[in-house]
Amino acid sequence: MADGISSFWGPVTSSHEWCEKNYAVSSYVAEFYNTISNIPCIVLALVGLLSSLIQRFEKRFSVLHLSNMALAIGSVMYHATLQHVQQQSDETPMVWEMLLYIYILYSPDWHYRSTMPTFLFLYGISFAVLHSIIRFDIGFKLHYVMLCVLCIPRVYKYYIYTKDMRAKRLAKFYVATLLLGSLCWLGDRFSCNQISSWPVNPQGHAMWHVFMGFNSYFANTFLMFCRAQQREWSPEVVHFMGILPYVRIKKPKTH
Repeated sequence: MADGISSFWGPVTSSHEWCEKNYAVSSYVAEFYNTISNIPCIVLALVGLLSSLIQRFEKRFSVLHLSNMALAIGSVMYHATLQHVQQQSDETPMVWEMLLYIYILYSPDWHYRSTMPTFLFLYGISFAVLHSIIRFDIGFKLHYVMLCVLCIPRVYKYYIYTKDMRAKRLAKFYVATLLLGSLCWLGDRFSCNQISSWPVNPQGHAMWHVFMGFNSYFANTFLMFCRAQQREWSPEVVHFMGILPYVRIKKPKTH
């Protein structure tokens, strides 16, 4: 939210600002709370990555956790600077991440194993190039929502075929954090004039980041459980320190 304060990064060139006063905390960080609120996503993605590597899950899950980290770091760059190039470093990884989810969700039943990853890779590269040339706005949002909608039937199928109640709870947490985060995003985006008159700004977009950090973690953990079931790795949802859920597997011994 522009307020005429001079800054280290110069004039705002991004297509969007959010309902937070620019440079209110530091002259080096445009939207302070929208920037630091990406930290939970980075930490949770790191936890997921370590779990994936230590237990030797398929590489697709390591890449997925890394994509979550890349998206959060891109968001840090965007909200810290409010520059157009940094905005692309936030938006382009959003699309790449959804392409990864599509691959993980649909690849087990895909008969031509090399076709799908090749198509999704070329699609992701083409989008990145096009997005660097043309400024999308509504088109980007519609495109992103379309990719999300493509995931819904498969996620629902996994949910109804999963009998483990702890795994189902992960899926419920995923839906809950998505709904709560979306409410925060919508309130921050469309009610900023009213929010600006409040004594305290609830920082709706920052809360969106926090909820979506947990949302990604719950989604990844649920998908890791489902994939481990497909591979007959005897997955079990356990909790680190009784709080943070993760998937523990027992791979059959090879002779």
